[in-house]
Amino acid sequence: MPSSKRYTTKDGRVFYKIRCHIDRSRPALSMRWYAPEGWSQKAIDRELAKVAADFECRCKAGEVLSLSERQAQEAAAQAAAAQIKTVKEYAEKVYLPGVKITCSEATRDSYTSMLELHLFPVLGAVKITDVSPAQITALLLKCQENMAHSSIVKLYAIINRLFTTAYLDETIPVNPMWKVQRPKPRKDEKGRDGVAAFTAEELTHILECLEREPLKWQVYVRLLIETGIRRGEGCGLQWECVDLDALTVTICRAAYYTKDAGCYVSTTKNGKSRTVSISSALADLMKRYRAEQAGKHLSKWVFTQEGTAECMFPQSPSRYFANFSRRYGIEDFHPHKLRHSFASIAITNGADIASVSEILGHSDKAVTLRVYSHADEESKRRASQTFLDALAPKKADASGT
Repeated sequence: MPSSKRYTTKDGRVFYKIRCHIDRSRPALSMRWYAPEGWSQKAIDRELAKVAADFECRCKAGEVLSLSERQAQEAAAQAAAAQIKTVKEYAEKVYLPGVKITCSEATRDSYTSMLELHLFPVLGAVKITDVSPAQITALLLKCQENMAHSSIVKLYAIINRLFTTAYLDETIPVNPMWKVQRPKPRKDEKGRDGVAAFTAEELTHILECLEREPLKWQVYVRLLIETGIRRGEGCGLQWECVDLDALTVTICRAAYYTKDAGCYVSTTKNGKSRTVSISSALADLMKRYRAEQAGKHLSKWVFTQEGTAECMFPQSPSRYFANFSRRYGIEDFHPHKLRHSFASIAITNGADIASVSEILGHSDKAVTLRVYSHADEESKRRASQTFLDALAPKKADASGT
């Protein structure tokens, strides 16, 4: 039979410590239950009896462990981890559980897919201590034959993180990734000026084509063009975050999709909210769209699934963009390219890196510099040319005297 005793915290909150003895060979198990404010003692006693009875059932079922039992369980898990032999075993028992704790569900799903598709079929059964730099290099080169450069770099980063984790926890004595070079673009990928982006003229043409599209997609595509937000951030936008008078949109959440979780909404990639500006033309479009949406259904989401008030799936824009691309002959038209276009055009036309980084929601402006270095180089070239142009009249005056 469980026992309970009343206590009070330093800030005046009342709680009850419930103790339960199941077996004399095991220490007593305990839990805290905080009494809701404003409850009468009779109501507290009645609820406390229910909580204590439930706690006793969970103790008898083995669902509750003492501190010493939890420590023993963790030690056993660590001992089991120490017996890990293969790359796949380490990834599934140590690396991916760590990713699940520190990263979003979408990131974990992406990491798992990359490993299952590319690493496990080749090196999954190899002892992790036996993996050589040559084996990893050969794997990456083979994958590079059919993968875009951005994808192969992502795979490299995931594998690098896996083996770095194994080295830091002393599963392996030497990290083979120290001698594996970061993949370079294929010959047919060289010569591309940084990340793919549209020019201002191309975006103008896209906006002209967009006028023939449904109002919902006019708003969505124009929003991505004007703000550079991510595909999922647009899908996760709520009307309460849109200020059409101030011409601002606050980005504080994003929609994601994984096989296990389905469609769900969480924080932005860096976990921070940011406010971006929109044009009066877009604000007018959004007013018309909100009225159109209200005629069909009321929803807190700006962009909804067809025929429902639910948040739009993050895959829906990609399918729409592909169809739009075919209709109007616009090559390589996808949501993230509009993000690249926003950054490239803003930087090459004089916007400072810090401001662009803040608008894009990068965790560090170094990320912006690394991804859009081509645009920054153009800014520096133009700055140098401005300086040279300023000197040109003086040189002419000097030569004429």
